[in-house]
Amino acid sequence: MARLKDVVFDCRHPASLARFWAAVLDGYRVAPYDGTEPFDPEDDPTVLVEGGSPRLWLQLVPEGKVVKNRVHLDVRCDDLEAESRRLTALGARVVEYVEDWIVMADPEGNEFCLQGP
Repeated sequence: MARLKDVVFDCRHPASLARFWAAVLDGYRVAPYDGTEPFDPEDDPTVLVEGGSPRLWLQLVPEGKVVKNRVHLDVRCDDLEAESRRLTALGARVVEYVEDWIVMADPEGNEFCLQGP
């Protein structure tokens, strides 16, 4: 039987998007570097965000996002309005208010849903 291991985001700047998602998700952090990488971590073409399951991988791709995501994350919080303000301060934007959740987009435009308790 298969098990979900990672969720992978294609993006233009993996390091900054990894920092965003690490700040969004409770218990997650950008995986540490060991100092042997042949590049500046800010220019890393793949960055891992770990701390829970699934892990998030951010990988560099040459093209930008042009259409709506076919898959998105649902993120749960205790206070919908307060969390929406916090995520907006981190660089997310509100796309749409829908019933009892908020459709948001991360700094590179990837949609996700923010849901209350």
